[in-house]
Amino acid sequence: MIIRDRPSGFRLFLLLRGSVLPRILPTLIINIVIATLVTWSHGDLYTLKITLTTIPFTLIGLPIAIFLGFRNNAAYDRFWEGRKLWGELVLRSRNFSRQCQSLIEYPEPATARLGLTDLRVRMIYRAIVFAHALRDLLRQQPMTNELQALLTDAEWQQLASYSNKPDFLMLRMGDDLRQCMKEGRIDPCLVVAIDTTLSAMTAAAASCERIRNTPIPFSYTLLLHRTAYIYCFLLPFGLVDSIGFMTPFVVAVVAYTFFGLDALGDEIEEPFGTASNDLPLDAICRAIEIDLRASLQDDFVPPPVVPVNFCLT
Repeated sequence: MIIRDRPSGFRLFLLLRGSVLPRILPTLIINIVIATLVTWSHGDLYTLKITLTTIPFTLIGLPIAIFLGFRNNAAYDRFWEGRKLWGELVLRSRNFSRQCQSLIEYPEPATARLGLTDLRVRMIYRAIVFAHALRDLLRQQPMTNELQALLTDAEWQQLASYSNKPDFLMLRMGDDLRQCMKEGRIDPCLVVAIDTTLSAMTAAAASCERIRNTPIPFSYTLLLHRTAYIYCFLLPFGLVDSIGFMTPFVVAVVAYTFFGLDALGDEIEEPFGTASNDLPLDAICRAIEIDLRASLQDDFVPPPVVPVNFCLT
């Protein structure tokens, strides 16, 4: 995700970081070259004069713009829903830490120095691993060994054999919650509160998987790709007779808008990746880890993730 103040003046036209221009630049250059050749030849192909008026482009351009807007709205809905789900996960993780420390009875307060032998510490640390495991699942990347210290050796080995690691961690949470109830460390009526929090975390994870595994229908995307490209590459033939030498400039502006909207929709359609405009899952996971470690008075609270070249991952 790009984190920066909006530039002003001429700098606005020179920014490339976070822009879709590098992605569409080759196609845009080809389009401008074709527009320049059409302008130079005045639409003549040897002895054949390709005659087009602006009327068909006016009729087609408006529907294309509308459908591109609809598709980008659908893509942004996926992006914003993903952000709300991760915001819900941050909230539920904080609540879970508070509930474990206030509702589960032990002789002394839960602190990191008690280690993984304390059930409350073990459950809170597991919630940290849950957030990181969900991020790695959505990005289809392996988990790092940096989190191994937050789980027991046996649990870490079991975790490695599971494809859906967040689901495994939730099963282990349920086992520990049941153990608390059997040992009489929590009132059965209060178990429901913690179980509701765990269910909400599971629901957020499942909803993120739904977004990740259900893209916008390909046929709809393909139709817009083709129509936008055909429109922009034929546009010089419809403009050359009316605006002359300004044709390449006008075509460049229109093509940049259409190609850019098309590329931007592709980019935010999958919000859990590592592209510049995707959600900063590393920063969100680190924020969860900081909050939960701090609640246990952990001495090893990591620093927040900061933007690098205005990009927060």
